[in-house]
Amino acid sequence: MTSDFTVLPDLASRALGGSVSAANDELFAQRENLIKAEAPFFDPADFGHKGKVYDGWETRRRRDDGHDYAIVRLGSAGIIHGVVVDTAYFKGNYPPFVSIEAASIEGYPSIEDVMKADWQTIVEKSPAEGHKENTYPVADRHRWTHVRLSIYPDGGVARLRVHGEVVPDPRFLDGTVDLLAAENGGRLVGCSDAFYASPANIILPGRARNMGEGWENSRRRGGGNDFAVFSLAAAGRPRHVEIDTSYYVGNAPGWVRLSTADARTADIADEGAWTELLARTAVQPDTRHRFVLDAAAAATHLRLDVYPDGGLSRLRLFGDLDETALAETRRTWWDALPQTHQALVADQAPR
Repeated sequence: MTSDFTVLPDLASRALGGSVSAANDELFAQRENLIKAEAPFFDPADFGHKGKVYDGWETRRRRDDGHDYAIVRLGSAGIIHGVVVDTAYFKGNYPPFVSIEAASIEGYPSIEDVMKADWQTIVEKSPAEGHKENTYPVADRHRWTHVRLSIYPDGGVARLRVHGEVVPDPRFLDGTVDLLAAENGGRLVGCSDAFYASPANIILPGRARNMGEGWENSRRRGGGNDFAVFSLAAAGRPRHVEIDTSYYVGNAPGWVRLSTADARTADIADEGAWTELLARTAVQPDTRHRFVLDAAAAATHLRLDVYPDGGLSRLRLFGDLDETALAETRRTWWDALPQTHQALVADQAPR
């Protein structure tokens, strides 16, 4: 994995399904702001009954020796490579120190049970600065489902970003699944243009609510076309695809084309490694398109070409993991579980 962990998906993001389960205090600004997908904003004239309104999580001034915390359930469980504690616009009211703990929890327990989980420190108590994206690399390589941000002694944090690689639960990967979905481990690995919005958006859960939640490139004035390349959640055989241009009315592509490659048997940097999955096909604005894929070969990567440019809301690639890939996924998941979690699901140990 790259040393620049911020290029990895934000596992905590609301866009991926994350949730702020609890906070001990949120008097000035609510905890849910921590995981908003969009960048924080600041209106110097916006004041409420309790004081200045901040786009973040802000606690009251402490008069004791304690500290404040917020617990986030990750949208997709995974291995955390680094954390960003963004104190944007918190200049005189930021926490001078922070720490991060993580837990691996089975199922959907109450917050009371979450509090009793086996929490492990992944970022020791460390200095933080105001109005800054404070970055903290994480060396631990276990799979986590929850994180707890502690701030010392109090203050405000605009956003918490938990960057890492999704490690899907193989119990949910039997049968036909979305091989491309970010929540299953699909990931953008390259694109020609992301001027307005990244193509990483088009593999997020759910339908886009507006054009800003999809991929929009700039208007192409020369030759060629735009493209995006994705790593699939696991190797699998595609069965059908959905190409959604919803909300793209005057800036949808004219045509699209899909290709796949199998990195287990070929170098995806070699153009000859790619096989056409869906021939160049005309698409309509503001429309969900579905296409059956006959006799598609197993693949690990997907390339989307749009002609000559234009945006999409969502892209889905439904298919089945092959036996080897499913076995590898089970092993990866099991090896990444902390021992306390393995003990709870001992019947799932790979054989």
